[in-house]
Amino acid sequence: MDWLRLKAELLARGRVKVVGVPAKQYVSSSTAGPGAGGTGSLFFSVDGRRVRLSVDPEADLTLIHEGMGKATIPFGGELVRGVLEPAPLHCPRQAYITLSERCIFSCKYCAVPLNQGRIKMLDEVIEMVRSVLGEIDAISITSGVAGSVAEEERRTIGIVRLLVPFGLPIGVSIYPTPQTPRLLREAGVAEVKFNLEAATPGLFAEMCPGQDWNLLWEVLEESVGLFGKNHVQSNVIVGLGESDEEMEAVIRRLCSIGVIPVLRPLSPGAGLAHFARPSAERLLRLHAVLKKALDEAGLDPAAARTMCAACTGCDLIPGRD
Repeated sequence: MDWLRLKAELLARGRVKVVGVPAKQYVSSSTAGPGAGGTGSLFFSVDGRRVRLSVDPEADLTLIHEGMGKATIPFGGELVRGVLEPAPLHCPRQAYITLSERCIFSCKYCAVPLNQGRIKMLDEVIEMVRSVLGEIDAISITSGVAGSVAEEERRTIGIVRLLVPFGLPIGVSIYPTPQTPRLLREAGVAEVKFNLEAATPGLFAEMCPGQDWNLLWEVLEESVGLFGKNHVQSNVIVGLGESDEEMEAVIRRLCSIGVIPVLRPLSPGAGLAHFARPSAERLLRLHAVLKKALDEAGLDPAAARTMCAACTGCDLIPGRD
């Protein structure tokens, strides 16, 4: 089975039962986004290409850890051999840090508002990065909104300024104000990601109440002028109820302004626990649409240095997968 088909099938399953030699050192927990508060996840890599799977003792899919990171997944009548990648701070080769593990918004797919997570202090964030310097190539910062959007922006910028001296590319994904792209660029950020989340304004209003669809488009377009093509990303969740035609429309609109769309398969949870994950066939169809749109726009996700397009664990990324 080729890698693209295998990864689509694994993403459609989403979860894996781990047996064999204990693999606790390879399991990381998420404090942001749809996976927050779960049982943890791991990164399974085959010939340098990776997929992130949630750990679930009740999963149908099984991963056999043979020790020292060597692992096998029996799938489709084959034994898929690979390795488990260490993710010291949520992500292989990146320090991916969530500043505020709580949020005033109540996006229906996200568990963060249901938790009373921590708010990391400046000194703590600096020490976290320092502790993994020999294992990372980039720093990525994300955050909920603990108090207000403007307050979260100020805190993020203050932390970014303290991280710049480490000399690594910094990516930031926060809910923006109109000034956020400029302020992040001035602070020394290399890449940004502002997430549309949904393919249509109607779905966005339903899934992300209180957020501003038009503002996100405005800051995305401005960001391309500040950071350049291939250095602005936007996650769009697959499986919220949109059609393929609606997803293609938002993909093409994002690419037309120089933004790399990241198509994130829905992880059913929070208010959408009754939803289904998108099928492998749908993920492959949309991957083909995305690849064509990126090629026509002259965009290359392989040029991204931070965040989701650089990690690739949760998504099918043209140019990397």
